[in-house]
Amino acid sequence: MLEEIIKNSRSEIEEELQKIDEIEEYNSEKVLNAFTTNNISETDFNTTTGYGYNDIGRDKIEKVFASIFKAESALVRCQFISGTHAISTALFALLRPEDTMLSISGKPYDTLDSVIGFNNNPSSLKSYNIKYKEIDLINNDFNYNKIEEELKKNKIKLIEIQRSKGYSTRESISIEKLEKVIKLIRSIDKEVIIMVDNCYCELVSTKEPIEVGADIAVGSLIKNLGGAITSNGGYIVGKKELINLCAERLNVPGQGLEVGPSLNQNRYILEGLYFSPMIVANALKTSVYTAYIFEKLGYKVSPKYNEERVDIVQNIIFNNERDLIEYVRGIQSNSKIDSSAIIEPSEMPGYDDKIIMASGSFTEGSSIELSCDGPLRSPYIAYQQGGVSYKYGKIIVNRAIKHLLSKK
Repeated sequence: MLEEIIKNSRSEIEEELQKIDEIEEYNSEKVLNAFTTNNISETDFNTTTGYGYNDIGRDKIEKVFASIFKAESALVRCQFISGTHAISTALFALLRPEDTMLSISGKPYDTLDSVIGFNNNPSSLKSYNIKYKEIDLINNDFNYNKIEEELKKNKIKLIEIQRSKGYSTRESISIEKLEKVIKLIRSIDKEVIIMVDNCYCELVSTKEPIEVGADIAVGSLIKNLGGAITSNGGYIVGKKELINLCAERLNVPGQGLEVGPSLNQNRYILEGLYFSPMIVANALKTSVYTAYIFEKLGYKVSPKYNEERVDIVQNIIFNNERDLIEYVRGIQSNSKIDSSAIIEPSEMPGYDDKIIMASGSFTEGSSIELSCDGPLRSPYIAYQQGGVSYKYGKIIVNRAIKHLLSKK
């Protein structure tokens, strides 16, 4: 049965793969234009140490990112540990005691619990008397009425929107829905800062959050925009005055964007960015293929193979702990790195539930390289993302599914 499904997939998903190719070509031109407009040269691969004064390559990288996102400015640094670190930096840079942060996409990703202060962490926003409110989505869309009511009733300093689903069961947020809610917000409050967590969503569509009115967009360089080459770092793009505040939070007041050594990372950041439209396209194709196979095997998936995609994450709903664990183990045992590892669910920093995680990657935590993970809680969802090569992706997914079926 599985072999027949695999055979039929070639024609069944072809239309979806063509759509991805078209977006890849559009975004490839956008990235190439950013490189040529900003005159990237081999000398920009040179590095700095220490304070990082006069790092021309670093400064050009930030201009390239600003061009791609159509933003006034950008902060792109290897000093960011993760996307969560970049988000935390932006929140602490833009919020002050007694300010209120409002999340309008429900509870943010688990790793922000300590940042916001859900667990009363002594270094959290809450410990600085920064207030937090949230509004849940309704039927995978914003609760426009409640957002309007909250903005008219209270002064909100910053609105946070997480586009990707994280470890929730909701759908990820499209650029069209983002544009609609930003227009509503701006009709009520023109001063509130609109910040978008753009992790996993970069280059999946032809537009990015700044183009539809967001003030700030934040993400990681070991996901989409790193192209499986960049070994660490994150980015913040948006309005110049807000980026300056973020730079002064990351570095030191009075120096901001002017300091921060590139530590031999300029070439890898540029190279990863250059290849990222192709790598994101391959990740999306792998997700489409995965969704198709699992749908035909009778599993629930989100999104379905022929539904719109706004990030690289593919949900597979197993509804039992054993199948989740075995599929993730199948991904790990067929990964190029640490294939002999027998992974077990375990506690991880920033998460409340035990996590089962497969990440046989060259860069630790690089979601774009085909990883699969999930919390051990009902309905036992595997969150699969990445695939630098569609061919590798298909091979690994096929083998992981065969491993899963062999355990039935």
